[in-house]
Amino acid sequence: MVTAVTETTSPAAKERSLILWFEEVGIHDLALVGGKNASLGEMIQQLTPQGINVPNGFAITAYAYRYYIQQTGLDAKLRSLFADLDVEDLNNLRQRGKQARSMLRYTPFPKDLKEAIATAYEKLCENYGIDTDVAVRSSATAEDLPDASFAGQQESYLNINGVEGVLVACHRCFASLFTDRAISYRHSRGFDHFSVALSIGIQKMVRSDLAASGVMFSIDTETGFKNAALITAAYGLGENIVQGAINPDEYYVFKPTLKAGFRPILGKRLGSKEFKMVYDTGGSKVTRNVPVVPSDRGKYALNDDEILQLARWACAIEDHYSKVRGTYTPMDIEWAKDGVTEELFIVQARPETVQSQKSLNVLRSYHLVGANGDAPIITGRSVGEAIGQGKVKVITDVHRLDHFQTGDVLVTDKTDPDWEPILKKASAIVTNQGGRTCHAAIIAREIGIPAIVGCGDATSVLHSGQEVTVSCAEGDEGKVYQGLLPFEVREVPLDNLPRTRTKIMMNVGNPAEAFSLSAIPNDGVGLARLEFIIANYIKIHPLALLHFDRLEDEAEKAKIAEMTAFFAEKPQYFIEKLAQGAATLAAAFYPNPVVVRMSDFKSNEYANLLGGKQFEPKEENPMLGWRGAARYYDPRYRDAFALECHAIKQVRKEMGLTNLIPMIPFCRTPEEGRKVLAEMAKHGLERGKDGLEIYVMCELPNNVLMAEEFSEVFDGFSIGSNDLTQLTIGLDRDSALVAGLFDERTPGVKRLVQMAIATAKAKGRKIGICGQAPSDYPEFAQFLVEQGIDSMSLNPDSVLKTLLMVAEVEEKLGRGC
Repeated sequence: MVTAVTETTSPAAKERSLILWFEEVGIHDLALVGGKNASLGEMIQQLTPQGINVPNGFAITAYAYRYYIQQTGLDAKLRSLFADLDVEDLNNLRQRGKQARSMLRYTPFPKDLKEAIATAYEKLCENYGIDTDVAVRSSATAEDLPDASFAGQQESYLNINGVEGVLVACHRCFASLFTDRAISYRHSRGFDHFSVALSIGIQKMVRSDLAASGVMFSIDTETGFKNAALITAAYGLGENIVQGAINPDEYYVFKPTLKAGFRPILGKRLGSKEFKMVYDTGGSKVTRNVPVVPSDRGKYALNDDEILQLARWACAIEDHYSKVRGTYTPMDIEWAKDGVTEELFIVQARPETVQSQKSLNVLRSYHLVGANGDAPIITGRSVGEAIGQGKVKVITDVHRLDHFQTGDVLVTDKTDPDWEPILKKASAIVTNQGGRTCHAAIIAREIGIPAIVGCGDATSVLHSGQEVTVSCAEGDEGKVYQGLLPFEVREVPLDNLPRTRTKIMMNVGNPAEAFSLSAIPNDGVGLARLEFIIANYIKIHPLALLHFDRLEDEAEKAKIAEMTAFFAEKPQYFIEKLAQGAATLAAAFYPNPVVVRMSDFKSNEYANLLGGKQFEPKEENPMLGWRGAARYYDPRYRDAFALECHAIKQVRKEMGLTNLIPMIPFCRTPEEGRKVLAEMAKHGLERGKDGLEIYVMCELPNNVLMAEEFSEVFDGFSIGSNDLTQLTIGLDRDSALVAGLFDERTPGVKRLVQMAIATAKAKGRKIGICGQAPSDYPEFAQFLVEQGIDSMSLNPDSVLKTLLMVAEVEEKLGRGC
């Protein structure tokens, strides 16, 4: 451990110290060393004993900055320079900023300050070697506040060596207090330019140029979901990710079961990681970007153990800061991996400043009503759950910002803090590069506009003057549509909602929407269809993966080989993708139950999957044919069903998400149910073991008529009103010719529903409904309450109105909570 230069760390001495070592400062010293340095000191003091690695270093204090500008007369000169500043006039802003930076860069430090910096750096070198490489980072006293990020407003310099190099970088850091973007941002946030001082952190570099680095949040950045950590990663030094210059890998980890010792990686998304920033070993620059070789681009920058280690650290840092601040404090954290030692390090941590500031009493949602099935012009990673629209303004040069008009849609390669003066004028942002933790994403969230990042070729596809609608309200894929499409914004107050005896659950299929939908008051998920995950995320027939060498269609075979290239065993692709999708659904609503229906494609639907035609029969009536339970034990399909079982087992046993409940569809007889349970048990899903419950769909008249017998096989029922209606009144619900006859409210259907509820309750089994009827017909929902159904699973847009109606009915019946 490096010893402190100062002989005492008493409060009085600290306030007039030019240099303070990180180990001497903590979170309460923000006024002395700025947010970044205070946080580093806090972690070194409090979290390194818990095993969290933080590189050591020292701070040049805010007092040192004020001492510098006062002793040299810069204070008076700067105040005079900014007396007639007009931040709305870009030319005026640029002129004043340039003059201020020049003053600070070329005015020498007082002798005692210069000597103090040199002595501290030499002391650091005693531990790490002569001319050790350091990061020189700005740390403003108004930085990293819970309600203002000041993200990237001041400069940082990497791979700085030697006393002279450090001194030059310090001058440049002090000068960056007056970058155009910093001046504009302080003005917009109401900060006086001379009440903000700058501290500088001198920190031993982590050799991530030889490995990887990234940013992580202890909260989902788009939805505010508190139970997931988001980690981004790319090769090389971390500046490219922060600046949005590359598309990084993304990983999601579920925090509650991670803390309990499980391995809950909910999702992994491969980024393109086109190039990396490394040390420059020749020339005048200290860093440079080099291309990443294709083999490295095609694999993840972190392995699973490293992902989980970083997520554990994110939890520990969040828990510590929440305790110190006395309120829940999600964190924005930068990490780096040393390519020499293979160790992971935390290099920065600050409070997250967007989701943590949102009101929890109002649910606001955006809904596009005018797409009419049109394909988007371009897509990318969505940031924010809003919709914006306006005229496109393609700007690829920061010096052309004065061409931008309020309400334009900014389209560019990437943004950095120099773009801040116009970002607050934009209705939306679209970039070629970047991930969800890049500069454009951070600023878009902070000012509350949608952004789509990582589109690849937005600047060539879109053109200035084009009217577009930018939608980030359709899951994790952001979409740009031609024209100004109508949309609506719904706000629902969440104060004083009633509690009901009848559980109000949701039908959720898309894992990408799960975190967002979980904010709607609910008791869990009554129906999550595995078909959605298989069709949209996996896209390959499971038997085509199990029998890849037998595939006859060479084009499909090549496509499958490309999609599964990361997997040594192709069936593992199916298992991992399905597990991650199901786990995301289970995590979003944890610890409430999430009922996942095993696959229920019909043979014609399975045939549409890649490789599917070779393995599927042609049936005259697939609706009544080889579907649901009948497939699971059939020798022609049971190996494929085994993949589903392995995925569910992984979610429950490896990830700890035991709130996931599998459900069997289209089970014709109790004996068929027993065969399915036997298959599941073969693959580690034994009913009753480790708390595993297994439900069955109640969607055939025989499920109702033999409900007592089915109760001996399964733990619960979920009424599927769609199939039950078609099979009761004898029509094909896919046929437009008889569509007008389809009605769940017919007396025969209601009588069967009544019988099913009565029998299930008599046998002590849970029973709910997951069909469309209660979402469409309030009177049907009222009928279900009167029959005493345990739960209703509804479409998300029907949840709140049905909740209020159910509460009213229960009150009349005297059945409230």
